[in-house]
Amino acid sequence: MNVSLDELSRDPQSVIHRVLEGETLMLTNDDRPVAEIRPLERTRRPRPFGLAAGTFVVPDDFDDPSIP
Repeated sequence: MNVSLDELSRDPQSVIHRVLEGETLMLTNDDRPVAEIRPLERTRRPRPFGLAAGTFVVPDDFDDPSIP
């Protein structure tokens, strides 16, 4: 579905509500597509704590302010 820049500036809440409902919108300016507004994918899970444990070593002096 196309949404003009004028429509977006007149009623941004309505446009965002449509996206939140799952609709992908094509933003147009003078009937030319300029951007796509779509919902973010929610399938990504947060990375588990300690995922990189043991893959690198942090030096003891990594936060020493006297080392340039």
